[in-house]
Amino acid sequence: MSAGRTIAAESHTGTPTTKASSAVHIWLMAARLRTLPAAVAPVLVGTSLALGSGHLRPLAFVAALLGAVFIQVGTNLSNDYSDARRGADTEDRLGPVRVTAGGLVPPSRVLFATYVTFGLAVLCGVYLVAVAGWELIAVGAASILAGVLYTGGPRPYGYEGLGELFVFLFFGIVAVSGSYFVQVQELPWEAYACAVPVGLLASAILVVNNVRDLETDRRAGKRTLAVRLGRAHTRTLYTAMVAGAFLLAPLPWLLGSMTAWLLLPWCAIPLAIPLVKVVRTRVDGPTLNGALARTGALQLMFCLLFSAGILVSGGIGP
Repeated sequence: MSAGRTIAAESHTGTPTTKASSAVHIWLMAARLRTLPAAVAPVLVGTSLALGSGHLRPLAFVAALLGAVFIQVGTNLSNDYSDARRGADTEDRLGPVRVTAGGLVPPSRVLFATYVTFGLAVLCGVYLVAVAGWELIAVGAASILAGVLYTGGPRPYGYEGLGELFVFLFFGIVAVSGSYFVQVQELPWEAYACAVPVGLLASAILVVNNVRDLETDRRAGKRTLAVRLGRAHTRTLYTAMVAGAFLLAPLPWLLGSMTAWLLLPWCAIPLAIPLVKVVRTRVDGPTLNGALARTGALQLMFCLLFSAGILVSGGIGP
């Protein structure tokens, strides 16, 4: 019996309170809370750019933040459902139990939860369109579509080695610049420059996931970037992404638009160095699961420091 089915069996015993807490735990597993920093962090950076320049719409910030979280959770649920249907989440995978493949939740309920979550994201988007313009309809639709097609649809791009690219675009470029745009309705080059390091760290989270799952993904026919490049080259890619984020953070300062406070994220370098060493040397699931969570924490810390540096810099200069 798999770990997932063991948990499922246990969830059908005990008191109603125990069953309710077990159900909550299962849905939190499905939401994959460890991935949520990738949704929250870029919104903080984009909003700090606007706030530092004297612009803030509190409700737009809340809507952008909730919308990003709902898109992330919806993507996770869609991924859980689609991977189970394709037989990609097998019992020998090294990552946490997936609720559909593990038999914890019927596929129909996971699919329904996916629709509900994306629907909540749409409601947030409706408000943002009302206050910031119709341009956001295309952005929101593309973001949701990217979440669904990651492992869903006839040719999921996550199975073709394009996952990291789409994460970079949607959880970096689009999320940071979009969060700025809903406040100011402008898109200066600094918004894109600040989005690049955020996107690199978001993509690094997926790289760890794919390094961990390299062998099981290969057997399941998933041609992720890690499967295509091999373990050694993918580890190098992870190192380059993390290093690139730190090196590119002060770019607006170097180009004369902001101040040296953009170096503040470098305070997180002591967190990054041992993490890179772990990803470059370890292959066991528990350690790489920890590295996955720590990469998400690194991105969040980096973006908090980045946001603080942007605010102290006074946002985007004239």
